[in-house]
Amino acid sequence: MFNVTEFIDQSVSFYRDKVGGKKVLCAMSGGVDSTVSAVLLHRAIGKNLICVHVDTGLMRLNESAEVSALCRELFDMNFTLIDAEARFLAKLSGVDDPEKKRKIIGEEFIRVFEEEAQKCGDVDYLLQGTIKPDILESGTAGTAMVKSHHNVGGLPEVIRFQELLEPLRDLYKDEVRQLGQALGMPEGIVNRQTFPGPGLAVRCLGEVTKEKLDILRAADAVVREEIVKAGLDQSIYMYFAILTGLRSTGVSQAGRTYGYTVAVRAIHSTDAMTANWVRLPYEVLEAISGRITAEVCGVNRVVYDITAKPPATIEWE
Repeated sequence: MFNVTEFIDQSVSFYRDKVGGKKVLCAMSGGVDSTVSAVLLHRAIGKNLICVHVDTGLMRLNESAEVSALCRELFDMNFTLIDAEARFLAKLSGVDDPEKKRKIIGEEFIRVFEEEAQKCGDVDYLLQGTIKPDILESGTAGTAMVKSHHNVGGLPEVIRFQELLEPLRDLYKDEVRQLGQALGMPEGIVNRQTFPGPGLAVRCLGEVTKEKLDILRAADAVVREEIVKAGLDQSIYMYFAILTGLRSTGVSQAGRTYGYTVAVRAIHSTDAMTANWVRLPYEVLEAISGRITAEVCGVNRVVYDITAKPPATIEWE
């Protein structure tokens, strides 16, 4: 049985003693895992925690601006926003293999954090929001590898930090949410929809380009808006769009089109280890499809993913 109060007390005491007066750089994605990790460490070491959010160009619509406001205004943390879109997209150019994508993104994250740590002076520790499913699926705990999570199996062999701090590495997602509630974090953050560390790169099948990402961002925003409008956002674990590599013939204004197919995925889960697809109302699916095909240039077909995990994973790559 997970004792959340005991976990907080022990973690704060442990990291306060371990870190002492040194600085810790936090890899802040803005998701619930990294945010809970940051709030927990902030309670232990205060302003010696430096939160760094990297805008990789792989974020959802307005994601980085929202994360920036969250850290600066709500939690009063030391926070830095880094625009690294150009360097990430350059590294991903021509790459279509999912595992290579994850490893490239994992290494580039570390390199950005290392550069930022040098600017901040004496930073020995890197804080990550790693949770147990990340470790299990990456095959680093004696389990079969499903995919290399960017913060586990995607890490480079040489890292210029003395140590990684991963206070949530033994917790599942539902336990992380319990922890966030106990830390007094707002409900909207605690129950925020999970977003993968590699971002839209694992929802954009094949090579990742700025053009494809912009199409996916717009389609994903429609999915999220319609789910919220229908009042279903608090009852669904994850919901998002995928830009498939499939292009098909369509018709628009009595003319032929040859556009992308967008897949929509909505799933129920508690720990992210298993999942089942959500039976979305037809009128919601109709609204999503109608808006995407009408508003998102380059898309002429929308399909709905009705596959559980297993045999599928939650993400498509």
